[in-house]
Amino acid sequence: MNKKSNYFLGVPVGLKALDDLVDESLKAIRGEAKQIAFACANPHSLVVAQKDRVFMEALLDADQVVADGIGVKLMAKYANIEIGPRVTGSDYFFSILRGLNEAGSGRVFFFGSSQKVLDLISEKMRRDYPKLVVAGVLSPPFDAWSLEDNEAMIAEINAARPDVLWVGMTAPKQEKWVYANRHKLSAPMIGSIGAVFDFFAGTYPRAPKWMCRSGLEWVYRLIKEPRRMWRRNFISSPLFVLLVIEKHILRFG
Repeated sequence: MNKKSNYFLGVPVGLKALDDLVDESLKAIRGEAKQIAFACANPHSLVVAQKDRVFMEALLDADQVVADGIGVKLMAKYANIEIGPRVTGSDYFFSILRGLNEAGSGRVFFFGSSQKVLDLISEKMRRDYPKLVVAGVLSPPFDAWSLEDNEAMIAEINAARPDVLWVGMTAPKQEKWVYANRHKLSAPMIGSIGAVFDFFAGTYPRAPKWMCRSGLEWVYRLIKEPRRMWRRNFISSPLFVLLVIEKHILRFG
């Protein structure tokens, strides 16, 4: 598969727009292309990947890595690195579901989050995407699980024969799990989408559309989840800026 991209802090952030990514994924689902793994790159994940070797390998292994975050786009422009347009996990998730629903069929599996969230997702899928089948949902243990547990969960996913496997366990856990197990998974399309599970279930509201369009979604999330988001915004974001200056601007400036 052609991973046309430029490397940004060592990560191949793709050049393709959302429509092209979705078309590529739907081809894989139809059996016209190889399995696709989707992942998002935001300032926090790019910073974490610098010291987490397995996470970096997972991002390198992904077939589609998108610029999910206004900070990635701004700093790439500042560093004169060409990357694709901003694509959020939510954008990709809803576009794939719409594409399958318009085609009239599709089996979808949700792996991650809590049983409460998964039950809400199942209900909303039946209501919003009536032509699609929720092939299964599975909430893994919160803490680390055994190899036997992992193999049992993979067997359950494969037995459901999903066309799409959505994985929502936050970064970098979700990407590392996909990287370690994708060769065992039969799903032709696997997407690591984290908080999108909560957005879709309605357990955590997404920012108003005007904030998303203007790149201010991070402000909304910081206000809603200060204990979780402060580290990303006040530690990872400044580190991200410094890393870009060091590795892409001063190095070649």
